[in-house]
Amino acid sequence: MEITSTNDDAVAPTRAREPFAPGAIVIATLCNPREKFWGKILALAPEGLSLSGAELASFEDLAVMVRDGEPFTPAVVFFPMHRLERVELDLPDGSLPSLSQRFLAKTGLEPSSALAPRSIVQGGAGEELHDSTSHAGKERA
Repeated sequence: MEITSTNDDAVAPTRAREPFAPGAIVIATLCNPREKFWGKILALAPEGLSLSGAELASFEDLAVMVRDGEPFTPAVVFFPMHRLERVELDLPDGSLPSLSQRFLAKTGLEPSSALAPRSIVQGGAGEELHDSTSHAGKERA
């Protein structure tokens, strides 16, 4: 049952049942080629998943880079639905901390703010990233 009221308090229960809403921090497992990506959901649609984040293989390097104050621009990527094998919320597992908790402990920054896209300007045929500190995110996006 979906709530259609315009009152924000009435819509809150619907959002609580949507764990993969924009803003959620997730780990996406992809196939062909197999890789994992840690990031913040920008959009989830039948066509695919848009994330702002980094490859899981470079998570430790990313945390050190951010901790040391080096410039970082999260990659803004779109994965078509046929590449998605699994998407899971970044949650702790028993006594093991989540990646978000580890990132916060190492950097002192909340992952949701660190993974927010810096500046997206709507272009003619798509989106273009603008950030004077790094072009790495533009190349991967």
